[in-house]
Amino acid sequence: MPLTLTLTQGVLPEGAEADAIAQLTHAMLDAHGLADNALMARNITAQVNVLPKQHCFSGGKPFSGAWIEWKVPAFAFSQPDVQQQYCRHATDIIEQLSGHKHPRENIYINVVHAVDGAWNFEGAALTNVQILGAISENAATQPN
Repeated sequence: MPLTLTLTQGVLPEGAEADAIAQLTHAMLDAHGLADNALMARNITAQVNVLPKQHCFSGGKPFSGAWIEWKVPAFAFSQPDVQQQYCRHATDIIEQLSGHKHPRENIYINVVHAVDGAWNFEGAALTNVQILGAISENAATQPN
């Protein structure tokens, strides 16, 4: 489940990107009650894009922003409480890692849902039902 973190240069201190990805990944798993699910954890991938200030705009004018985008199966982020918990926590993460210098109102989060059956888990296209089954099976095999 790809996570894309796009930042205007200077939003986070240089080198803090890996910490941001780790925390955003954990927050997503935690919001879905899957913090200990190894299958889910290893299927979350991420990329970071750091753009120069002259390439970031709001209202057509240059500005500094942080964008967090997830591409996930339709069952992920489908419940309002999960959405609220994740968005609040993800915003806190970026604000804290910025040293409280980057304004919360310039942190944007969105989720894109994949077409059912067009999702790839470990080399095979799976439906939402198949993914949920694999996640449940993985949870059942993990030590407590």
